Amino acid sequence: MGGLIGSGFLLVLLVVLVMVFLHFVPLGLWISAMAADVKISIITLVGMRMRRVPPSGIILPLIKANKAGLDVSVNQLEAHYLAGGNVDKVVDALIAAHRAQIPLPFERSAAIDLAGRDVLEAVQMSVNPKVIETPIVSAVAGNGIELKIKARVTVRANIDRLVGGAGEPTIIARVGEGIVTTVGSSESHNDVLANPDDISKTVLGKGLDAGTAFEILSIDIADVDVGRNIGAELQTDQAEADKRIAQAKAEERRAMAVAKEQEMKAYTQEMEARVVEAQAEVPHAMAQALREGRLGVMDYYNLNNVQADTDMRRAIGSTGSGTVPPAPSAPEK
Repeated sequence: MGGLIGSGFLLVLLVVLVMVFLHFVPLGLWISAMAADVKISIITLVGMRMRRVPPSGIILPLIKANKAGLDVSVNQLEAHYLAGGNVDKVVDALIAAHRAQIPLPFERSAAIDLAGRDVLEAVQMSVNPKVIETPIVSAVAGNGIELKIKARVTVRANIDRLVGGAGEPTIIARVGEGIVTTVGSSESHNDVLANPDDISKTVLGKGLDAGTAFEILSIDIADVDVGRNIGAELQTDQAEADKRIAQAKAEERRAMAVAKEQEMKAYTQEMEARVVEAQAEVPHAMAQALREGRLGVMDYYNLNNVQADTDMRRAIGSTGSGTVPPAPSAPEK
């Protein structure tokens, strides 16, 4: 009985040792590499385990690259994996570029992948150009009519400028700027509607793909719609603004006139009050002059005669009113 238990324990221990050995020494992967004529040693596979690199993530892409006729070493793939790159996608991109006869060395492909771009998609875009559709761009012609334009930009990836080159948003922004400039330089919106291809030629001739990761192949105008009459609206707004300014200035002048009128009324009332006050002092002054002998009795009567003559003339001149102004009272002696 004890012998059976000892034999079972040894069997379990043997199985565990075999599993640990197969974990650190991927014999199946090594056999697959040998069958694909990829020379790799067991020690290298064990070293990958020690460096926490999955051997399948290196060996299988290496087998693909070897079968495609690419000169790629295991050290390059392992270094790219340790740098955080996608080894499988880089190898697929190298194979696609090799089949399309696009010169793409491993170093450039790895740099593109580490830069955060999809290197496989870039190679595919180099073979099969991509169409970028711009949003609706509003532009105003010289006669003030708004045009709403949508364009389709056919681009091809530029492998040499993928690292450090601008992306699709820059292409869209530059095309929109070119459309606005071209339409704005047209005298009439009818010229743009009659020859929409002039926009494509003008925009394409500006070299909008400079500094980007793409090469613009063509710019096609997909749709042109007539929008608002911006010029008329601006003129209307300007006229309304001028009207408000004129009204404000007129109101200012009216307020100044009213203030001036009130000021003149106050001044007139003040003058009339002074005249009345002065007239009230005349009898007192005459009485004082009589008492002091500076005015004789005959002078006083002559003054009254003159005043009476003046009142008579005033009465004759104001016959329409029917009223005669009263004569001033004689001063007290």
